[in-house]
Amino acid sequence: MSESVDRLWPEPAQNLDDEDLLRAYAFPREPWLRMNFISSIDGAATRDGLSGGLGDDADRRVFDLLRRPAHAVLVAAGTVRAEGYEAMRLDPASVAWRTERQLPPHPVFAIVTRSLDLDARSPLFADAPVRPIVYTVASAPEERRTVLDRVADVMTLGDDTVDLASVVSDLAARGHRHVHSEGGPNLFGTALAQGVVDELCLTLAPTLDGGTARRIAASTEASPTPMRLVSALRAGDELLLRYRRP
Repeated sequence: MSESVDRLWPEPAQNLDDEDLLRAYAFPREPWLRMNFISSIDGAATRDGLSGGLGDDADRRVFDLLRRPAHAVLVAAGTVRAEGYEAMRLDPASVAWRTERQLPPHPVFAIVTRSLDLDARSPLFADAPVRPIVYTVASAPEERRTVLDRVADVMTLGDDTVDLASVVSDLAARGHRHVHSEGGPNLFGTALAQGVVDELCLTLAPTLDGGTARRIAASTEASPTPMRLVSALRAGDELLLRYRRP
């Protein structure tokens, strides 16, 4: 059984159930881009190259719940490949929760890629309950675009870098206002540089990793972005923090 999740702030409470957590992480009404990451307390975003190596049962529980109210789940292709993503198909409890609230059974899977280096025959597309959307750039290989066009909506939004403000706008125009992003660091760094991050959900794993692991946001230029703490949860020695842009 996973460790209980308690709220430390703003209103202390113990042993939050799933509905408590969903209320704690509720989206606002307006279009919204949420980033979700885990980090060691010394800043490592991965262990052995994977973010999953840092998380425990409580982090995985919240990770799964954060998808539940999302209209779209946005992930960079590098993270899709590295973390072994398959189709964006939720569990039966999440499907029932969404159906009761007049949401589609599953969120749309939106993937950002400049190279279009994705296997059109993979379960990511073949088993998708909703046709995925692939956002790319004008310089992407045309032959790969032709192949992916058969299994996804391929959208060109940018010349050499995907314009994430246009991605959020395009998703909202399709009815997907609440966008939940699971990385990776390059996507987060680009989103910061383009000024489109509304929220960060950050799990601090109680470990010091050292080494050469990347930070959760990677970009060539600094993008200082003030954030405001919205809530702090605790599961054992792990902290689950939620920040919003003021």
